[in-house]
Amino acid sequence: MDRAEGPWEVDDIVQVSPGHDERFGAALLVVSEAKSWGVQGYVQMPGSGQAYYRLPYKQADGITPAGVRVGTAHWLIS
Repeated sequence: MDRAEGPWEVDDIVQVSPGHDERFGAALLVVSEAKSWGVQGYVQMPGSGQAYYRLPYKQADGITPAGVRVGTAHWLIS
């Protein structure tokens, strides 16, 4: 099953859509929790650690994906 646009699972890596978020657009999010509305996880920020982030499955229009699954994390930062 293709899960590119969701639902995503723990340890998935999801690229945030630039159309969804200007600041975090194109960032790679490591999923730490899956929810009914989307996921919670973190983005690694160079020089400043992790930024925790919530990403819904869809953008505000309810149609366009807010991100796309690009892989699975094999090593996680604790």
